[in-house]
Amino acid sequence: MWQWPARCALVLGVLAAVPLAAQAQQPTATVPAIPEYAAGTGDAWVDRQLADINAYAARYPEAFIDELSRYAGARPAYVEALLRNHGWKPADVYFACFWAHVTDSSCRTLVRARSNMPDRGWKAVLDSLQPPPENLHWRALRHAIVASYDHWDRPITLDTLLKRQLGDRTQRDAAARKAN
Repeated sequence: MWQWPARCALVLGVLAAVPLAAQAQQPTATVPAIPEYAAGTGDAWVDRQLADINAYAARYPEAFIDELSRYAGARPAYVEALLRNHGWKPADVYFACFWAHVTDSSCRTLVRARSNMPDRGWKAVLDSLQPPPENLHWRALRHAIVASYDHWDRPITLDTLLKRQLGDRTQRDAAARKAN
């Protein structure tokens, strides 16, 4: 003969399984995938850092805007307008302003060029400009990215060339103190 607690447990178990079985039969709604950010610069290391800059800027927008203002010469109100009113990704604003800085151009020039080619990557945008990008520009941009990460106290993995050029974080900090 069944005991009362055993019957209760059996009934509760069956009742708990019914909603689960009903849910399993219902079609699940698919969540649209968020497209992964792809800068399309043609430099895989730069593209990885730009994708990470999006995450950093989402968490620390003031520090992001301050970085562009201090070290790329961008006006904070312009950066904020691109981000809030025009839907630009932080990494695209970063790239436009720092590329302009290392090429002695203006951030607005790069923003206009990218706006004219919204479905293309940064490599196509840069190839459309005169003069075309030079290796020294890429080197300066990569160094600027490392400096930004150092300013933000954010870890960064350097490729072999950057390690040789800039050293590790301790060496970069020592060089910065010496320069001041």
